[in-house]
Amino acid sequence: MKNIRINPNFQFQWEEKQNCYVLLYPEGMVQLNQSAGEILNLCDGSNDIEGINKILCEKFELEDLTQDIKSFLEEAQNRNWISYE
Repeated sequence: MKNIRINPNFQFQWEEKQNCYVLLYPEGMVQLNQSAGEILNLCDGSNDIEGINKILCEKFELEDLTQDIKSFLEEAQNRNWISYE
């Protein structure tokens, strides 16, 4: 599996005023829901889909989130938020 990294044209951060994770880019900002924020928070170049799934399943005491993660990452890739290394 390929590791996933946030596109360097975006800045991912916790926005206290919004109480959520956001992606900042020159033209604006994208507010992320909790699920999207949790996934993107793990897209640091050291995790692949399996690794992200393992971490999130342990954190939230769930069985398997692979399909949800894949669906979100496909959308994130279509929006050019992430890349696979």
